[in-house]
Amino acid sequence: MRIATAKQSYAADQALFDTATQRLWLCLLAAALVVFPFAANAYWLYLACLVAINIASATGLNILTGYTGLVSLGQAAFMGLGAYTVAVLQTRWGLPFWLTLPAAGVVAMVGGVIVGIPSLRVKGLYLAIVTIAASFITHFLFANLGFTGGTAGLQVAPARFLGWDLDTSFRIYWLIMPLTVLMLLGAANLFRTRIGRAFIAIRDRDISAEVLGIDLLRYKLLSFGLSSCYAGVAGGLWAYFFRVVTPESFPLIMSIFFLAAIIVGGMGTILGSILGALFMTMVPEVLKLIVGWLPVGGDALRLLSPVRTIVFGLLIVGFLIFEPHGLAEIWRRVRRFFHLWPFRT
Repeated sequence: MRIATAKQSYAADQALFDTATQRLWLCLLAAALVVFPFAANAYWLYLACLVAINIASATGLNILTGYTGLVSLGQAAFMGLGAYTVAVLQTRWGLPFWLTLPAAGVVAMVGGVIVGIPSLRVKGLYLAIVTIAASFITHFLFANLGFTGGTAGLQVAPARFLGWDLDTSFRIYWLIMPLTVLMLLGAANLFRTRIGRAFIAIRDRDISAEVLGIDLLRYKLLSFGLSSCYAGVAGGLWAYFFRVVTPESFPLIMSIFFLAAIIVGGMGTILGSILGALFMTMVPEVLKLIVGWLPVGGDALRLLSPVRTIVFGLLIVGFLIFEPHGLAEIWRRVRRFFHLWPFRT
């Protein structure tokens, strides 16, 4: 047990960053995020933007699955709703990003609430099947509705800010990263509120939560809505980042990717969303390097997709067996070791 951590007030006990050391590290991290784009090349800026988008979406899924206990395999579908909302509003009416991104979150939230309606009656595997069905329905709509551009999809013009086109990884970094940080802070603060505690109570024992006066349908739909809103905003950022949206941009494997991210990172923790998304985003990049070194010639790209799927599956199984609390628990153990060093834990 650590010493000198007694709190003198309830507000101090509930503080998001409760020690000077944490606040120092937070300031150093903020400084690093500001300096990073000036020091990194285009490849690392691309990866940083992609990681930030994945963190935002994984955080939304963690709200639903990690904190509320509702399994979903539809995160990619909600990202698609957000991306197409941005694409349609931008191409048809030329709306700026500060209107299209909130609209993307709202449209995805509505879709999430509709998909979440069966959650009062079904859960576990059955709820996962419902969300998979939502993925196939949205894919069909994206491919067949006229205003979505059909199978060819839609081209998205770069976001503009103060007359500047955010058309490079360096420029759009200043849109993606601050929004992701704000979304993370919002999620962290959510679980210090009554709503967040209701989510956790539903996860731990939904019948007992209902006995305590928690409206299960209301809070489950709210969890679905918040999770989908995060995915919708992440999908909107994805659309501005890649500048093209097609029905094939958000396959079921992407939903599996985000589920793997929160399992590997640690369900029920904001840190788990960050570590999991970072880890799972870097896995394909490492695989590209490994496959590139193998003597497979021109078949490298064809080999990469099934290998990536196999690796995702192995990571999920491995972490469930050997470290069910994910990378966040490993990080906590490392921190605890240094907090108590040189004494034994």
